[in-house]
Amino acid sequence: MTMLLSRRAFAAATSLLPLACTAPGKTALSTPAAPSAPVPSNPLVRRRADTQIFLHTDGWYYLMGSVPEYDRLALRRAKTLAGLATAEERVLWRHEASGPMSGFLWAPELHFVDGRWIVYFAAGPSGGGEDVFRIRTFAVVCDGPDPMTGNWSVLGQFKAPWDSFNLDSTIFTHRGVRYFSWAQREAGIDTNSNVYIAPMKDALTLAAAPARLTVPTLDWEVRGYKVNEGSAFIVHDGRLFMTYSASATDARYCMGLLTIDENANLMDPRAWTKSQEPVFVTCRETSVYGPGHNSFTVDEKGNPILVYHGRDYEAIEGDPLYNPDRHTRIQRLYFDAAGNPDFGVPVGNGPLPERFAPAVRRGANLAHEGDRLTVGNAPIAQTQFRSLPAADGTVQLSPILKRDHVLVAAADGSVTLASAAATGAAPGADRFRREEGKGGSVRFVSQAYAGKALAHSSDNVRLASATDAASAWLPG
Repeated sequence: MTMLLSRRAFAAATSLLPLACTAPGKTALSTPAAPSAPVPSNPLVRRRADTQIFLHTDGWYYLMGSVPEYDRLALRRAKTLAGLATAEERVLWRHEASGPMSGFLWAPELHFVDGRWIVYFAAGPSGGGEDVFRIRTFAVVCDGPDPMTGNWSVLGQFKAPWDSFNLDSTIFTHRGVRYFSWAQREAGIDTNSNVYIAPMKDALTLAAAPARLTVPTLDWEVRGYKVNEGSAFIVHDGRLFMTYSASATDARYCMGLLTIDENANLMDPRAWTKSQEPVFVTCRETSVYGPGHNSFTVDEKGNPILVYHGRDYEAIEGDPLYNPDRHTRIQRLYFDAAGNPDFGVPVGNGPLPERFAPAVRRGANLAHEGDRLTVGNAPIAQTQFRSLPAADGTVQLSPILKRDHVLVAAADGSVTLASAAATGAAPGADRFRREEGKGGSVRFVSQAYAGKALAHSSDNVRLASATDAASAWLPG
């Protein structure tokens, strides 16, 4: 089981559900299952950056993020991830008319601390010039049990170890200890910000001197600005992972990773291992630029979900800081055979993609190598396919790295990737009816060739009888 400890206050992860395997042999299609949660589509929420999404114990998903005007703290919630896209948003608090919280408001996070709802955020004074970047961390508190209806007021300022630029604060609890993590500029270190961690005494006070976990020194961390910020935490398979974001907030923005044994001393920087390469970067094939400032949550089935922001285009007019088009995005987070998070690539716009493993051949996935379809082991990005809905209830299957291509069946049973605009195939050859089977499996029944469905044959993809076990796939 994966336990999520989100940068964005993940409060109570539900149990992760294992994929069920369909028994070998020919199996009749089962009665369609009850409707599942709606499939989210990216961007999930436009013009919301530095996004926090978490599932609270009350059964609601909560979402906060920086608004393009940087002038307010806004909260929305929904019973499903997809529902956040259209959920009503409430403004909890606006920047003040003057003083240290009258300018930009950055990266709000909602947390439930000692029985109270608290939002941490960074703020600076208004007035223009360099003074607006006198950014410090503050908190507002709710006077009631419902953050959407209660009244919010200023709780105070985070007692940082130095009176210097700091932002991107988060809380997580590990082995019964509540930790505070944030980004700050430290005197004597020539960087814009580093990432720190310390146990908490109370909502605004540290219980011990902080540990400096990461300083931007690698080439991909210092592009434009020397930045490490936006820490997020997740536990899996005996280890604690910390993601963070680096470099300028344009297309060079990216994510790094630190790792530590879950039994080690989190306050010992030497116990952490820093990945020497970024783990999540701009992807031109999917048209997502500058992905980062992430958090973690789970979907309705308990699967780990990566939350982040990114733009749809690379060229930005003017200062990236004032560009409004950083959108909230989500996608499945996977782990490799060694238990390390494998982020793949930003999956791009459209319904969330899935991976499809043969029900009778675990460990392999439907994949593509260029235009060739295959079944086996491949990088995650080559195994992610979207089910694009058509008006008649059928779907087209499209790989995320080749957004203009779909799976197309032929009369001889072969299945290829071809242009969605001009397949030149029989009517319905590029469309399949997705039918639910036993044990969580699905079948993609061809609309051009009656009784046939997408199936695997050794390492190849072909049509087979819709009742053949080889036509059952496990989505994940």
